[in-house]
Amino acid sequence: MAGLPSTTAYLDCFSGVSGDMLLAALLHAGLEKELLQDELTKIKGIDFQFNVEDQLRSGIGCKQVSVHSPSKQQLRHPGDILDLLEESDLDPPIITKASQLFTRLAEAEAKVHQTTIDKIHFHEVGAIDTIVDIVGALIGLRYMGVNRVICSPLPMGRGFVQCAHGTFPLPAPAVCELLHGVPVYGVEQNKELVTPTGAVLAVGLAAEFGSMPAMTVKKIGYGAGSHKLNNEQPNLLRLIIGDVHAVEENATVEIIETNLDDWNSEGFPYLCDLLFNQGALDVSLSPLIMKKGRPGQLLRVIANPAHALELKQTILSETTSLGLRYRKEERMTLQREAITISTPWGEIVAKQVQTPKGTVIYPEYEACRKVAEEQKIPLAQVYHAVSR
Repeated sequence: MAGLPSTTAYLDCFSGVSGDMLLAALLHAGLEKELLQDELTKIKGIDFQFNVEDQLRSGIGCKQVSVHSPSKQQLRHPGDILDLLEESDLDPPIITKASQLFTRLAEAEAKVHQTTIDKIHFHEVGAIDTIVDIVGALIGLRYMGVNRVICSPLPMGRGFVQCAHGTFPLPAPAVCELLHGVPVYGVEQNKELVTPTGAVLAVGLAAEFGSMPAMTVKKIGYGAGSHKLNNEQPNLLRLIIGDVHAVEENATVEIIETNLDDWNSEGFPYLCDLLFNQGALDVSLSPLIMKKGRPGQLLRVIANPAHALELKQTILSETTSLGLRYRKEERMTLQREAITISTPWGEIVAKQVQTPKGTVIYPEYEACRKVAEEQKIPLAQVYHAVSR
């Protein structure tokens, strides 16, 4: 069904993402510095100086953020950070989300160092700038009215970075842990393009990763990073905020297919019910001729990528398939909503679809069938009444 316009933020990470780059991009897009500072002072027990500079990178106007602490920073355990958040005067939704992000980051670091969360203390994660970056980004997105975030695939630099624990290969091990299931690609840049803070913000905030959705652009902001990149590539994060008229289905879907030549298709209705209950958007079975002239069937499932793994497991369990093919595809869907139509037999549910040529009403089969059976009239008569 068609939805209300959704204020969506698209993170265009052509040169990567870090916490300070996202915060700077929000400020460049219109987040008020004074408001941000006032909100951050609600975190008791941290002492920091917040600096924002206007810059030009490759001729593009942008902002760069730097955070410093005038006092020596103490090493903090994850529990210390969670206590800081809980004892703050921040709004509860900000506290909850920030706590989730820090916990997720802590879990990644703990796995890298083969220990448990309660036995680690963070140099980078516990630093004041990381707290400011994560909490500040959440404040900024809320201030801008963003209720959905989409992120581009992330570029992975190479080389090494010096950390408190020693020399780490790039991408940093914690970044790799955080980016399970996220589309990434390698680039010829010997720099850290995606930081652990940037990675946890991307995976923790983004509803999906992919191309920029169709939207009405309202605001654009550029946040500058601290590295100088090869080939004069601007080290910027582009933030695009706009209105998206969303429909129920995702614009990016996963297509799952398998060829079957020894499966009893009597089980297809049962399989359909299982797959639809697990979030499949569409299921079809088509005849085909397979090797050696044997008749077979092509099972195709269209799914939201978030549900794809469970659907694949069901197909492999409920059919004789030994393997599956799957791929991501883009699709365009029309805005639509459920409506009721007055007929001689009462209200009947129908579908109102906005097409390029105008509004069209489509009868819903099950609703029409029920009326036809109850009234003992032809189904076509009910369809005609609804369509008219």
